[in-house]
Amino acid sequence: MLMNTTENSIFDVTTIRKDFPILSQQVNGSELVYFDNGATSQKPQQVIDAIGHYYQTTNSNVHRGAHYLSDKATHEFENARSLVQEFIGAKHREEIIWTRGTTEAINLVAQTWGRVNINAGDEIIISTLEHHSNIVPWQLLCEQNNASLKVISLTKNQEIDIEHYQSLLSNKTKLVAIGHISNALGVINPIKEIIQSAHKVGAVILIDGAQAMPHIEIDVTELDCDFYAFSGHKMFAPMGIGVLYGKKELLNAMPPWQAGGEMIEKVSFKKTTFNQLPYKFEAGTPNVAGAIGLDAAINYLNNLNRNAILKYENELRDYATDKLNELEGMNIVAKNADRASVISFNIDHCHSQDIGMMLDQQGIAVRTGHHCTMPLMEALGITGTIRASLSFYNTKEEIDRLYQALVKAKSMLV
Repeated sequence: MLMNTTENSIFDVTTIRKDFPILSQQVNGSELVYFDNGATSQKPQQVIDAIGHYYQTTNSNVHRGAHYLSDKATHEFENARSLVQEFIGAKHREEIIWTRGTTEAINLVAQTWGRVNINAGDEIIISTLEHHSNIVPWQLLCEQNNASLKVISLTKNQEIDIEHYQSLLSNKTKLVAIGHISNALGVINPIKEIIQSAHKVGAVILIDGAQAMPHIEIDVTELDCDFYAFSGHKMFAPMGIGVLYGKKELLNAMPPWQAGGEMIEKVSFKKTTFNQLPYKFEAGTPNVAGAIGLDAAINYLNNLNRNAILKYENELRDYATDKLNELEGMNIVAKNADRASVISFNIDHCHSQDIGMMLDQQGIAVRTGHHCTMPLMEALGITGTIRASLSFYNTKEEIDRLYQALVKAKSMLV
């Protein structure tokens, strides 16, 4: 793989692909082309090996055991937390809370910080671009606390309308919850400007970083966000592990969410007192193997030239956009927006599900449907799209295969 040496290192995708064993298989008689990275990324051998090594040599519960394996597991588990802290630029390791993923992290904030701080008449702002996981928790909270949910509209380029956002902000705004990158369209939001504007009216801001973390370097201190949530499985780590970053003063003031072991300090039938951060929010047996897998994924990314990765992924995006535009009837959604390496499209007179099935028959994996963004699709006047979400292990040759497969599919459907 490409080591993180110089800014101008050449990106060697052939070597990178050797780290991902799943990419070498065949599907339906053709070499696999995996363009569903927005749903979950594939895992390098280094991550697979780290998980296997944990179960083969270290498997034990953490924090509680008075024996070698428990001490070793605890050390690796907490080292992973410290690595995440460093990776995202957090000031304190106790600002890193383990969750099952982005969805759980957002729900944790809604049902702890939100339960205490959102009152009748208060307002929460989200955008039209949001994933259901960054819509429904706030709807539930507003219903519980008699608050209002405000939605930022989009421009003609399918980007957040900043003027509309500014008009929604007021002294009633208590929380702004925005995705860093749209999972459905790949649109990159102007997060820093959004954060600064929220803070000017005294609002707290949460960023859904599930789609951003695999593609761009994140520094939560530089961004000055209050909460940042992301999932391991979208950034080459296992499923079932995620992170909530929160500013220490906010986390300290929040009540616990789930109750059980680990999150307690002292329990009696009269009263229970709670553990210090971060354990106050980590009830029960944690996903130790998942944390160790995330540690391995971060180390893998740290050994790559992240700037070279971003440049290569942008080249893939541009190449795919130009190539797919050659197909008559092609409609790429948000094609003029600032986008990550995602191409979300429809073809005239073809249903997205039919296209997806016909691509699968040719060994090409894409995502079809509403992508857990039904309100966005309604706003766009469509029922769904075909989404090809690219990663740094994809190639231009695979994009050529996608194009040829779409030509064949269209000829059979129209």
